[in-house]
Amino acid sequence: MQLHVANGSTNCRKVQAVLGRLGVEVETIFLEYMKGDLRSAAFLRMNPTGKVPVLEDDDFFLWESNAINRYVCDRHPGNTLYPADPRTRADIERWLSWELAHFNDQLGILSFQTVLKPTVFGETPDDHLVAWSMEMLKGHAAVLDRHLDGRDHMVGDGLTIADYAVAHLEQVKDLTPFDWSPYANVDAFFERMRADPHWAATAAAPDEFVRVPAGRRAFAA
Repeated sequence: MQLHVANGSTNCRKVQAVLGRLGVEVETIFLEYMKGDLRSAAFLRMNPTGKVPVLEDDDFFLWESNAINRYVCDRHPGNTLYPADPRTRADIERWLSWELAHFNDQLGILSFQTVLKPTVFGETPDDHLVAWSMEMLKGHAAVLDRHLDGRDHMVGDGLTIADYAVAHLEQVKDLTPFDWSPYANVDAFFERMRADPHWAATAAAPDEFVRVPAGRRAFAA
């Protein structure tokens, strides 16, 4: 299997951490945003949305990070990241849906506007979007904080793909102008995820966001 990623992508980190925890070895192919790799005809044949990550398994191309994590877990049955029990899976699916539609949707908008736009793309944040996402995020952070009261993990007593999904914006969380102090359980959860060796192993230095690490091959169109 091959995993097509862009260095520093939080959604790619989510998949790389799960693969690492499962002990699954894949060839990692690094793409470069600024060189247009994600807009090349070759890459768009794999993923017409032009986004990473993409998992290549023979003639099967799978995109969307949560879908990839489900797939690799199902390819390695018996793991605890995505257990077979229907209720446990339903609970995991609940939080995978919630993080996409609510918590990380708003945190993603806020981090893009206040962190990536000015520092990576040299653009001015949209003040309206910043104010709106901050207000919406308050409600979602409160939901997450209440859920994590007395819990170390999103579902059950151990790490699942729901934990990696909810926490995947960890690297930019504290760079946003959002007051996390009312949400102590959320802060503690993110600290636990930072300490997870498989998550930590995927981190990129801030200045490596669009660079290919030495010794890795970049995508060729």
